[in-house]
Amino acid sequence: MEKYIRSFIDVCKNVFKELLNAEIEAGRPYFSNQTSYPNWDISGVIGIMGDVCGAVVISLKKRLALKLTEILTSRKRECLDDEVVDSIGEIINIIAGNLKLDFEQEFRLVISLPTVICGNGHTIQWPHSNARIICIPFKIFNGEVFFLAVAIESADSSIDA
Repeated sequence: MEKYIRSFIDVCKNVFKELLNAEIEAGRPYFSNQTSYPNWDISGVIGIMGDVCGAVVISLKKRLALKLTEILTSRKRECLDDEVVDSIGEIINIIAGNLKLDFEQEFRLVISLPTVICGNGHTIQWPHSNARIICIPFKIFNGEVFFLAVAIESADSSIDA
């Protein structure tokens, strides 16, 4: 499992560096359950199907989503509007696409189109009711935090998440 977590961290670091010219620092990954997933303002979700199934989610607070959108669009945003939704969807889409490339030697994967959920206190409907969720906190800019969460299950038990 450790090598998969390392891939998640490396892909996030590369995407944020290349897409947003931002350095991020990964915190210690931990397992969460569906009821203790942290409270965020916006989440981008990508479903994963194939040899493994599950979801990859990026979750963040409004302030950080607005700042990332401003970097991507060169326009200041005041609310979680369509451009912010599109920006967060694009970020998770690029992260999931790069993860798919990283894992294509081991697994046949298909990723869904991104879905973005807005609203304080929103919940994520994970693919399986008993899915174990790996949460990786990241720090960016002046200590702002976002999470990458991954819940993956494999039919052949070659991945244990």
